Amino acid sequence: MQNVLERKAIKTIDFNCDLAQSFGIYKNSSETRLLDYVSSVNISCGFHAGDPLTIKEALLQAKEKNIVVGAHIGFDDIQGFGYRQMDLDNDELEALVMYQVGAIMTFAKAYNMEIEHVRPHGAMYRQASSDLEVSRTIAKAIKKCSKWLVYYGATGENLATVAEEENIQVAHEVHLEKIYDTEGNIDFSARDLENTDISMQRLKDLLQNSQVTNNAGGKTIVRADSIHFSNKLSNAKDLIIRAREFIEPLPYNYKNAQKSGWVE
Repeated sequence: MQNVLERKAIKTIDFNCDLAQSFGIYKNSSETRLLDYVSSVNISCGFHAGDPLTIKEALLQAKEKNIVVGAHIGFDDIQGFGYRQMDLDNDELEALVMYQVGAIMTFAKAYNMEIEHVRPHGAMYRQASSDLEVSRTIAKAIKKCSKWLVYYGATGENLATVAEEENIQVAHEVHLEKIYDTEGNIDFSARDLENTDISMQRLKDLLQNSQVTNNAGGKTIVRADSIHFSNKLSNAKDLIIRAREFIEPLPYNYKNAQKSGWVE
């Protein structure tokens, strides 16, 4: 399926970042610095990060700024911050996903809010990008929570296959700091790039040609519905401010509404 992708301009795209990436005394004081620039946020559900008060505050901050909210699911690994791989069977993984999504959906409804998407974190994100069965199980669990939820994942063949087989909305996510292989998959072994000027050139090429620079020195066409901005980067705020000079981000569902004719 990868070889049938067309080189084309991208006119609308979502910017997302993570929120509620704290737990108890472990605080992430810098995560809100991107809130004024994104169109959607992924709120931790209490497994890899996020405690009840932190989640509540994150929801209310997003509501105040009228930003789309999603559930940021991960493995139950607070000490490892969700970056430790876990080999769960399908039933365990499905239950893990449903528990987290259900909790954040109920929490949001208490404040008259709706969760619009679900994005895996850390090790779960990586496993879903490389293991089709893991990605399929996540998709099935999301659908059981609500058929309207969008599954955010690393752009690539796995996500496209799951979208078709499970009839679920997906948002293909791209990272400006990540290194990609020739197939358009993230090379997770490579060090993140923290050069704003180079990232802006990458963004320009993505928007103009649907391409990312690959680790073979060439370029690969990818699907791109959202760009993830990580607070872990030293240049995170500068990066997203510069990115907004190229394009004004729009939430994923708003883009679909435009396509359907509901909004202009």
